Amino acid sequence: MAVAGRQNQLEYFLQGSVGKESVSTLLHRLRGLCDGASRQFATFADREMLYSLGGPGNSVSLRARHSLDDSKAPWQLRYVGQSEMGDKSRSTLLRSCVEVSTSDNLTTFLKELGFRYESEFVLKGYYFIKGHMRITVSQVCRVVGVNDPQSSHPIAESYLVEISLMTTVQQDTLADEIKAFAEHLKPYPFLKICYPFLMPKGLLLKTFVLGSICRVSSVKC
Repeated sequence: MAVAGRQNQLEYFLQGSVGKESVSTLLHRLRGLCDGASRQFATFADREMLYSLGGPGNSVSLRARHSLDDSKAPWQLRYVGQSEMGDKSRSTLLRSCVEVSTSDNLTTFLKELGFRYESEFVLKGYYFIKGHMRITVSQVCRVVGVNDPQSSHPIAESYLVEISLMTTVQQDTLADEIKAFAEHLKPYPFLKICYPFLMPKGLLLKTFVLGSICRVSSVKC
């Protein structure tokens, strides 16, 4: 999904998953709860590439994102910080996020600066807006061929569900707002705080909780 201009913000978010057989029910519920209920589901397909600079323990990672649905859309350079896990009373996770719209030679520019291409993935799905919140329901797809997003295929039958909200200053009441909205989606899906753990070779281990079933999938990012 396109982002205009420059954003240097904090992001509150919750994640979960839902089985393929329940996606239709969830989408109709979100359509009723979110803004623009009279419109059809809005879809997106984004390619995201990970670049890093530096060695183990002292590296910087940046992400290059581009829409596969709109080739004329600007590329996005993204920095996503580590999730803050200090405040256990907070209802959601919190991380810093910087996004800048760029020209279409972004990947070439990163390589010239010395950044290394690590991996990439594709997100395909639906998105909704509720006030300042953004809700996405998408499948994470692994890219088989290097720099070939058309070779992507889903890593699992389940769909990733994420509720997020951007702000320029820390306001933990926004976390409660996200949590309250997530309650309306039960049991499709059961969203909660899921802490990510970085794995070797750029794999990100994500734990998605649906009811009492814990689903773990390794996602290239």
